[in-house]
Amino acid sequence: MKMTKEEYKKYSEEHSPRSKSGRNLLRAFLVGGSICLLGQGITQAMTALGLDKAAAGSACSVSLIFLGALLTGLGVYDKIAKFAGAGTLVPITGFANSVVAPALEFKTEGFILGVAAKMFIISGPVIVYGITSSFIYGLLLLLFGA
Repeated sequence: MKMTKEEYKKYSEEHSPRSKSGRNLLRAFLVGGSICLLGQGITQAMTALGLDKAAAGSACSVSLIFLGALLTGLGVYDKIAKFAGAGTLVPITGFANSVVAPALEFKTEGFILGVAAKMFIISGPVIVYGITSSFIYGLLLLLFGA
């Protein structure tokens, strides 16, 4: 069977799966936005309880890390991530997930060689490059001034 380019293009468009990017973008936006909204709510609540802005921000960070780790441990965070995709990569909860998930995965290998050794397998490079880049930035700032 011979097809022209136009016939092949029409055939291909009819039989190709439809893109789900619009739905995926909406889900990521809603879930990521909800996580950020939760963080803002925690910050506002801590401020209302009398903490200054810096302490409220720290309390919010600790709370979001705890919630991310807890939901990962309970198996809920992975279900949310499957639904929302990139929306769960909001830095602080995504970081907590990237530390807890490998630790849980390798717990059968024991505490030292499993949990402790594999805990930072995903987030380790982020920590290393973050510390290295902040050191270089600080060094440049020291040498060249601000």
